Amino acid sequence: MNEARLLSIPVILGTPRQGRLSEHVARVMLEQLGKRAAVQTALVDVRTLRLPSTDAGEAIKDPQFSEMVMHADGLIIVAPEYNHGYPGILKHALDTNLKEYIHKPVGLCGVSAGGFGGTRVVESLVPVMRELGLVTIFWDLNVSAAGKAFDASGQLLDMALPRRADKMIDELLWMARVLRYGRENIPAD
Repeated sequence: MNEARLLSIPVILGTPRQGRLSEHVARVMLEQLGKRAAVQTALVDVRTLRLPSTDAGEAIKDPQFSEMVMHADGLIIVAPEYNHGYPGILKHALDTNLKEYIHKPVGLCGVSAGGFGGTRVVESLVPVMRELGLVTIFWDLNVSAAGKAFDASGQLLDMALPRRADKMIDELLWMARVLRYGRENIPAD
């Protein structure tokens, strides 16, 4: 395996809503990934994807998003919990790709204003990830009471969050290296 090549790990911010607290969590994930010498990352904001609502799936691919996912070695999805589920626009965006996801790891980060830390959004995303061909790592990041984790200007107040994010990132990067080796060296018969 070519260890000199950086791992590409985009962070998908899964809601377009105004005042979204998950944006602050996505920023923490980007910062933590940015501290890793062997990683390149970028934010994919569903708010900026060009996804018409007149069709669905691969028929409406955003070429830049698809290209980024094709070359990614893994993904992090930051998704707020809305009514015990994930935002519809996130599902709409994820469904635009298929072959681009196969045998790539994904780390799920659930965000909630309540006390369950987005665990229900993570639980509802797991079968979707499986159907898309992504490999869900076993360590999730759940952010409870997101309004208390950051101040009004978005500055981090929960100093344990970066450490918890790093634990998830460690597992994701290990899995990304293993699955990249597999994709490049082991034929899928």
